[in-house]
Amino acid sequence: MTPAELSRTVRHAVCRAVEDGALRVDVPAAEGVKIERPRPGGCGDYATGVALRLARQAGRPAAEVAEAIRQRIAGNHGIANVEVTGPGFLNFTLHSSAQEQLVRRVLREGVRYGAPRQTGGSGPFPHVDEQRARVWADTLVRLGAEPSPGESVRVMPVGDQDVAERLGQDAARWALLAAAAHDRPRTDAGLLVQHERNPLYKVRYAHARARALTRNAERLGFRSAPGPHVDALAVTPTLTAAVGDHPAVVADAARLRAPDRLARHLEVTAEALLSFQCTVLPVGDEKPSAAHRSRLALAEAAGTVLAGGLSLLGISAPEHL
Repeated sequence: MTPAELSRTVRHAVCRAVEDGALRVDVPAAEGVKIERPRPGGCGDYATGVALRLARQAGRPAAEVAEAIRQRIAGNHGIANVEVTGPGFLNFTLHSSAQEQLVRRVLREGVRYGAPRQTGGSGPFPHVDEQRARVWADTLVRLGAEPSPGESVRVMPVGDQDVAERLGQDAARWALLAAAAHDRPRTDAGLLVQHERNPLYKVRYAHARARALTRNAERLGFRSAPGPHVDALAVTPTLTAAVGDHPAVVADAARLRAPDRLARHLEVTAEALLSFQCTVLPVGDEKPSAAHRSRLALAEAAGTVLAGGLSLLGISAPEHL
């Protein structure tokens, strides 16, 4: 169960509570149910503070609102446990099979995992002459953003009109998209340096490493097979979480007109994958096991997320670096 799916599950539970007469509130919009990592004092895999937002309207303590929602979520497929903590946070623990289901989904959908079902359908954003705004507008369409009537793309312009000629199309697009709209983008030659301090290189290198792991596993005589094994290292955030968060990040990037959110998420995913990769292949005389096969499947899923995310930004994802 991804954060986006969990958000819909919580919203449906609020609907049921309202229909049952347990709560008297306006059902929040889909984007109004924010799923995040548990805060200090919380527990489980994910949490939401939606009950705190609804408490005033309901005229009841947030903990009571949370309990009404919890009762209508408990036992839901994919969720092992739901607890109310603190002043009224809902904390979710997913079934151990949730990782396996997520990885199977990513490998089945390929680079379309998390991507919009269709690009912006009501036409492109208004024509703009400034190059960063053009790249921004093109990417918003790729992300599935629907331009509102009269909406314009307002970003901090880049003074260097030769950025694409100096850096190449891939590095130029990363430069113009990775910074927030109100920040001046970095367009120096550092984006061409092959070092993990270069965020674009790190993302593309992590993707190439995922592909290399598959090739090396084949030489050792085994292939990936999604299984119930969790991340082998205590990576923060875990690789599973980064992969699972991808669809919600893409949706937020479109809704908030912020492609830089996707770029930052790809960096997070790359960091988690690079920390995780050393656990994937057998070492020394170790024989390939179910754990190795499932870890390889997770690494392949992460590589798929990186390739798909780069594609949405209009950037290539080479298999060799």
